Amino acid sequence: MRYYPTDVVLAVESVGHTLADPTSPAARLLAATELGGLFDADTLAEGLDELFGGLSQFPWPPMVDTDDVDELTPVGTVVLDDTEATATLRGVFLAWAAGNGVVIRTVRRRFWDALLDLLRDSGCPLPDGTTADPDSAVDGQLVDVPKPAVRAEVHVPWNTVIALDCRSAWARELFRREHLAGVRLATMREGDPHTTGRLDAKLRYLVAKARRAPFHRDRNLPAVSGIADLTRLPIMEKDDLEVNSLPRSRAMDSGARPSGEVLRSGGSSGAPRYVVYSRTDLHNMIREAIPQYYALGLRAGDRLINTLFGGKMYGGLTTTVAELSRMAVECYTTAQLTTVDDLLMLAGDFGANAVLAQPAMLLPLLREAKEREPGLRLRKVIYGGTPMAEADKTWLRENLGTEVISSMLAANDGAQLGYQCGELGGTLHHICDDYNLIEVVDAHGDPVPDGELGDLLITNLQKFEGALIRYRIGDCGRIRHVDCACGMSGRVLEYAGRSDGQIEIISRRVQYGDVVAALESFGVSQTQIEITSVDGKERMTIRTESAAAVDPAAARAHLIGKIPVLGDIEDFDIDLFDLVVECLGEGELNRDPVSGKIKTVIDRRLR
Repeated sequence: MRYYPTDVVLAVESVGHTLADPTSPAARLLAATELGGLFDADTLAEGLDELFGGLSQFPWPPMVDTDDVDELTPVGTVVLDDTEATATLRGVFLAWAAGNGVVIRTVRRRFWDALLDLLRDSGCPLPDGTTADPDSAVDGQLVDVPKPAVRAEVHVPWNTVIALDCRSAWARELFRREHLAGVRLATMREGDPHTTGRLDAKLRYLVAKARRAPFHRDRNLPAVSGIADLTRLPIMEKDDLEVNSLPRSRAMDSGARPSGEVLRSGGSSGAPRYVVYSRTDLHNMIREAIPQYYALGLRAGDRLINTLFGGKMYGGLTTTVAELSRMAVECYTTAQLTTVDDLLMLAGDFGANAVLAQPAMLLPLLREAKEREPGLRLRKVIYGGTPMAEADKTWLRENLGTEVISSMLAANDGAQLGYQCGELGGTLHHICDDYNLIEVVDAHGDPVPDGELGDLLITNLQKFEGALIRYRIGDCGRIRHVDCACGMSGRVLEYAGRSDGQIEIISRRVQYGDVVAALESFGVSQTQIEITSVDGKERMTIRTESAAAVDPAAARAHLIGKIPVLGDIEDFDIDLFDLVVECLGEGELNRDPVSGKIKTVIDRRLR
């Protein structure tokens, strides 16, 4: 069995909570000692995060310069000689966190047995912990826990001592660290025989941390033992986040010291939302994003133009700059102010070979750049924010010699959701359940079978401030199982776009995705549908953007042929419904000023 450091943190927190009650077993046991000050779970968690290179990534901290990992394994059994109680307890905490069993050689066996039992009362799986007489012969690695390396005249609180321990040489004697050259984080996680236990530990930790916030506490969020209990947890809607977050409320706050970054959604799909990422949350986002960038096709030495939108607290540029700055790539951060001149200068003078962009913003610029510089080449295009039309991918390959075209799914609410390797295409994306656990449910919140379309719920297992647990993010899709040529096998998300992509007109339903697919043969890059109602008559206006001119009448007739329900509605009663097709040039649809996205469905009907 593998043990996880987060369970040690929860056990420490459990005992620490009881110390406030002088009649509790823990308070009575520790009354005559200095040990109470060591039960600071938050400081222990921060220290272990530093010690292990990522508490949430344990036991495989990913590298930043290469697409491989280290592996942390326990040394086995740690032997502690109880010469000083605070040193012994510090040794227990860190030895257990690394997954080791512990034997305490002591004359106070009854005391230490009782304290170990108190820690086990948390219900979390913990390694073995026993006591032995002082001179007993015990197999294991003897570890000497030194006094804190501080000046004698300086008073250092015990929680600070724990933080110092996690930076010390003796703590690194508690585990082995092996570099696994050429082995990806996703590969280790996929092949892990302890996958269920690993995710169980993550969910236990997340729920325990979330219950500090009034919003989750007031919902009677139950304690969980693992993933099997996930559906016992209530679903969280967008309104929950909007009403209980700043600026309206602090009900999502845990009460921890403020740190990190607050991100705002673009608001292109509704009212803006403000999402808090603590410092630890940001670190986790970065640690999980870097392996995904390598999977998307970036390599050390690439020269990348980052054109994502920033400003007004929008997260696209903010988060990617933080992530890419850790990698061995040279970045040119232009944001949404990118011009054709910028692209040509960076590709020519700096040798930029890759771009990170939102398709609705990028393609018009690249086409103009190609007209001005016929020799323009761009090997890698990584995109997000909105899907990219197949016609645009073909243009990139044929005109710019683009070899890598990869999609990344991300949202300010919860960060990265999925990514494409070089082998996946269309709307299929690998997912990382260790970061965002994804469920697909129907409108009532009931799980749907794999392969069936439904709403996406995300549980961000590594975001603890303003925790998102079973959060209906507003997107839809389906889960498939794919044996990918990249070597990954398992759950893949087929992303189907925003949940508002299902349009109901006069009791008939039309899918936005079906409209996009039907127009693909016309080389359409962007599509927007607007529904209005005037004097009892409903109108669906379909607006397209494309580089080449499109005949609206031909597109309209083609749509009716491909989507018969549109013709059926007209046949039903022409006085109740109009279908209008407007074909615009590239770049002529309105873009959201914050996110740069095109609003795909606009429903202006009175409800």
